[in-house]
Formats: sequence, C-alpha cells, structure tokens
Amino acid sequence: MKKTSDAKSGNRKKRAVSSGAVVPVLDAPVSEMTEDSRQWQPLLDGECIDPFALLGPHAASDGMVRVRALAPGADEVHLVNADGAVITSMRKVHPGGVFEAALPVRPAYRLRILWPNAVEEVEDAYAFGPILHEDQLQGIVNGDGRSLQHALGAHHAEMDGVSGVRFAVWAPNARRVSVVGDFNGWDGRRFPMRLRHSAGVWEIFLPGVVGGARYKYEIVAGDGRRLPHKADPLARQAECPPATASIVPLKEQFEWNDAEWIERRGKHADMIGPMSIYELHAGSWRRDEFGRLLDWDGLTAQLIPYLLELGFTHVELMPVTEYPFGGSWGYQPLGLYAPTSRYGSPEGFARFVDACHQAGIGVIVDWVSAHFPNDEHGLQRFDGTALYEHMDPREGFHHDWHTMIYNYGRNEVAAYLIGSALEWIERYHVDGLRVDAVASMLYRDYSRSEGEWVPNVYGGRENLEAVAFLKRLNGEIAWRFPGVMMIAEESTAWPGVTVPIEYGGLGFSHKWNMGWMHDTLCYIERDPIYRKYHHSEMTFGLVYAFSERFVLPLSHDEVVYGKKSLLSKMPGDMWQRLANLRAYLAFMWAHPGSKLLFMGGEFGQWREWDHDGELDWALLEVEQHRGLMRLVGDLNRQLQTQPALYRCDRVSEGFEWSVGDDSANSVFAFIRHDCQGGAKPILSVSNFTPMPRYGYRVGVPRSGCWREICNSDSSFYGGSNVGNNGGLYTEPVPMHGHGQSLALTLPPLATVWLQMED
Repeated sequence: MKKTSDAKSGNRKKRAVSSGAVVPVLDAPVSEMTEDSRQWQPLLDGECIDPFALLGPHAASDGMVRVRALAPGADEVHLVNADGAVITSMRKVHPGGVFEAALPVRPAYRLRILWPNAVEEVEDAYAFGPILHEDQLQGIVNGDGRSLQHALGAHHAEMDGVSGVRFAVWAPNARRVSVVGDFNGWDGRRFPMRLRHSAGVWEIFLPGVVGGARYKYEIVAGDGRRLPHKADPLARQAECPPATASIVPLKEQFEWNDAEWIERRGKHADMIGPMSIYELHAGSWRRDEFGRLLDWDGLTAQLIPYLLELGFTHVELMPVTEYPFGGSWGYQPLGLYAPTSRYGSPEGFARFVDACHQAGIGVIVDWVSAHFPNDEHGLQRFDGTALYEHMDPREGFHHDWHTMIYNYGRNEVAAYLIGSALEWIERYHVDGLRVDAVASMLYRDYSRSEGEWVPNVYGGRENLEAVAFLKRLNGEIAWRFPGVMMIAEESTAWPGVTVPIEYGGLGFSHKWNMGWMHDTLCYIERDPIYRKYHHSEMTFGLVYAFSERFVLPLSHDEVVYGKKSLLSKMPGDMWQRLANLRAYLAFMWAHPGSKLLFMGGEFGQWREWDHDGELDWALLEVEQHRGLMRLVGDLNRQLQTQPALYRCDRVSEGFEWSVGDDSANSVFAFIRHDCQGGAKPILSVSNFTPMPRYGYRVGVPRSGCWREICNSDSSFYGGSNVGNNGGLYTEPVPMHGHGQSLALTLPPLATVWLQMED
C-alpha cells in the first residue's frame, strides 16, 4: 500500500479503497474550484514554495477528496486503479496543465497521462509523505557525515510497496528545487520537491524511476533567478565528460569477495609492514590496441599481474572521483561520491578493487578536499549563494588553481566531505585516502600576498576550521575503519601531521616527505663532480626522518611541466643515467620511510608523462630498461622479506649512520636494524661518483661473513658487474664505533646492500 499521508500534515490516514479494488468511474462532474485560479500560477511558473500543499490527494471542507496533478502539455489525465481500470477522468482546471478530480473517498490510484505522442502511467509522487527522518536531518545540521551520506543523493527505495528512487539535496537558500531528467522531459515544473525546513534539504520520492536514468536539479535562487541545471553533489554515477548529468545508479549491489583481506587489514592495523606504492594515472598507463582508454576490467587484467611481477604492495590511483576537465588529472573534482565514468561503471571499479585485494594488493585513491572547480553545473553558488565555498574571495578562491575553497567551518560542508571519505572506504573498500594539497588547507595565507587573506579569530595565519575538519575526518576514519590509511600531501613544517589526535596531532597515518624528495632529486640531478658540495642534500632528511610517519614520494608532480622524467634528470651518457637512477632507487629503498614510485619510473621512461598518451612500453625491448625494471622488482621483494628495512621505520633505533660525512667521495653508508624482532641488520652503501672505490672500509656491528644481497651495478640490472664477489668477511679493524669493519669494493654510480650471514 502507498503511504497515505496528508501532504500538509504528514499524518497517515487509512485508505478507504484497497489498491486492488476496481472502483467505478465517477460520471458526476468534478466540483468547481473554489480557490482563485491564480493560485496555480506559481506552480506553473516553477516558483511554488510548497507544491505538496497543492498537488496530490487532499481532504476538502465539503467532505470530498480532491486529487490534483501537474502535467504541463498533457491532453488528458485519468485516475486508474491497480488493474488499469479508470476510476475517473481529471478535469483540466488551468490551461497550463493543472488537473483535478473530486471523489467521495480517497482511492488507491495511479495517474494515466495522455501526452500528445505517448501514454504514461505512474504512481503519483505527491501522494507520498515526507521521506527523511528528523534524526537524519538533525545529523546533517550537526555535521554528521554518515547521516548526510545516507540521506542525500539518489537512492533506490520502496514506499508503501511502490518501487522508485528518492532524491534529496541540500539547498537551504533556494526558493524552489525540482528534479529534472529523462523521466520528465527535463521539465522543472513537473517534480518540484518538498523543503524540510529544519535542515534546508529538499526531497521527493519518484515512483518508477530506475537505474541508468539521467538527472539534475533545477534550482530557483532566493532572488528568483533560475540557475543552470546542477549535477547532484552526491551522485553515485555521472555521464562521461564532457556531458555533465548525474545518473541514478543501478539497484543491484556488488558482491565482494575480499572479506579475508578486510578482516586482516583491521586486525593488523597497529603493525608496521612493508609498503611500496605504485602511483598510477589510470588513463595513461596503457591503451588498448585501438588507442582507447582501458576500462576497469582491462586494468584488472593487465595491471594486477604487472604489479605482482614487480612486487608492489599497493597501487595509488590519481583521483578517480568524477571531474569535468581531463587536463586537471582529476585534481579538480566535482563528483566526490562517484567513480569517474571515463573507465567504466562504478561496479567495474568495485571489481577492480576486489581483484586487487584477492591478489594481495592494497588500493589507495587520491582524494581532494582542498578545493573544487567553478563549473556552472557544479558546487559553486549551488543554491544561488556561497553554500559550499566562502563568500569572500580572500577565503574562498585559490589563485593558483582558479578553484573554490570549501567552507570547512560549516557543518554541512564538513559532513559532505567526511561522507565522501566514508563512501569510498565503505562502498568501494579502498585501503587508504591520500589527501591532496593539505598545506593549502592549513594556512589562510597559502600562496597569497599581504592583504589577500583574512586572519583567523586570533589574528594568525592558521586555518583553524580546516584543522578541526582534518582532525574530525581522521578521527572518524580511524574509529570506523582500523587499518585504513590517511596520507597527507603536506609540504610544510606543520608539527604533528601523523601524531594521534589525542596527543595534539592531525591524526594522519602517513605524510609525504616532500622535503626528502626535493633535496635528493636536486642532488642526484647534479653532475657527480659537483655533488661533494651538496652532500647534505642526501643526509638532511635523516635529521627529521622519525618526526613523522613518512612516505618517500617520487610522484607524478616530478615528471611533468618541464621537470623531465626521472631518467632524463640524471646527468651523463645513457649508461651513467641508468646507473644513477638505479643507485638512487636502491638508496631510497634502503632509506627509512615507505616508498612511492610513479608509473614509468620503474623501467626508465625517457619522455615526460603525457596524460593524453600512454607509457613508452617499447622501451622494454631494450635490455638496459628491462634491467632497471628487474632491479625495482628485486628491491620490492627484499623490502617485503627483510624486516630490518621496514619494521622500525618510525624510530631512530632502526637506523645507524656508518658514513654520512664523506663528501669528498660522495659515499653514504648506513645500517638498518630490526630493533623489535632481532632480524639481521642490513648495510647500505652508495657511491654517487663514476669512480669505483676499492678497499673502502665501513664499520659493522657484527663480525663474520656479510653477504651482498643487492648490487645496483649487477649486469643483471644493466650494470658493469663490479662488486664484492657475493660477500666478504669482516676484519678486526675498528671503524665507525664498531670493533670490526669491511673492506668493500664500491661499484661506480651504485648502491650495494650487505647482510650478516648466520
């Protein structure tokens, strides 16, 4: 049975006629309207504030039940019962398309609308009462992301046995909001929504709407302006750009097969494991044989075996939330709840994540809460006012990116963002969110000159509202989803980014170490003859390496806009460039901190990254490039099997300098210790000059045979095969605070790892 609420009061009444009964046609003429016919004009003009007060069934003072329907352009409208029999014909009481019928009792009915070229039969949307519960609305007002996530957007629903879709959108300052779409000819007069005043939320249940239907919201601002049609901020699916409509998602739910992975992730939330991340732009990793984008199923078939071969533990996807401009790489998103349709359906993305988990690979997605673009179908001045953004451009506009800044101090905006984060973790089982541009969120004067920013309430530059939002976001994720990572792209010296919230930190699980990336790339790009003057660029990162839980990022940002690819940054001829890169990567993999490498770096892409193309896979036909890729695979496998390389990443006890001051020879040597489990230590020694060094003495903590477990100069990787013949014994020569040392052969432009034998 349908809900029989009176549209004004919301009180349910028992129907006099069951939905299956056949009601005879009323031959008597419909009563003349007593109201002034001008009352219909706002409805027809699309400016009626309370359409439910006029449309649908209403008890009249004369004891009759009046049913009114709005169908602009229709020839006739009839009330029919469940069997299709006509109950009565409706009288057109306004030439603009208002129809009315009067009956002695309230029947169970459907509307049969005779359009000039079609006949439509549908339940009356205005026969249903309010949809959202008051506690949901109050949750939105209070900034609860879970309440907003489940209340707003387009959701399949059943009301009184009738299937359809419920729509709800936050637009508190609008005069009128309508759903427009494929199901009503995109006519904003057809389905004006009900305003729930307590939360500024507009809602309506539309019977018969099914998954796949396109829709938007037509909004009349408070000053009477009709705004461009707006996409649903909480759409779970959208058209493929440049089209901009939202899409009602399919009703079927994806069946996951990763329960064991999710359980293990939660149980091991507090354990430190090896992490090496392959950063990926899904659209330019590889194309199919016709040059088209791979969809999620194509990526599943090709990417997962590739990641397994190389030994990466995680894949990090550059933003896959829906975004209008491809050249933004996803960093200017407008659909924070929808996977971009560029690579297929939401179900396809779910299959991809599920397949990664079954293969033992974690999935991290880049997530942008720092700003949004000003496309007219998006969030900017959504209801005619600065709703999601600040009204003052000194607070609400990014000059660098020409984007809008979220108003983090507004509860509903914070709830919108937190709800998005919950959506990706809950619905798509992702293992982490890398939060983009955190530095721009933390400071009100970020990239602004004097007079271009507004101080906080204490006169300072810190964005206190953004800080509170980030703490709330990270706290909620940590509480609801133990083991899910929250990774900050944060490039300043803000203290305590990865310190728990209860100890005054922001509560992220990891932070990108942008300083390490910048310093070491500056060093490795220099001609070896000048490196001795910049020795500290490789050592300074260890001064603060344990102040945060760091990820060492060689990301997409370092291989675009004239910065050159990693291999092209290296000095010297082709052999030296490849040797430099191999030595640098081996140094990085031994260094404290989780690892991140952007696609193409694993085999030595020569060209800068082009988001409109694909990687230069033909390079793998060249032995030297295949050798580099073999090295990356071996580094990952060593990382996963050697606890000394990861278990004590967070504490200084896991690291010990052996040689940190030999600037003249550009040599760096350090020991990684397993300070918790007692696994064998590993000595890493790097020679960043093209001169081999023989008998180079390095102190070690244990006497005996030290086996060479990695040598970036191995001929297997494309090197000259200079090394230590697989290993060597210590000698009782004190060095670097130890009673014994090794007399090493250091290959040119190479890093070697040695480990104590049992």
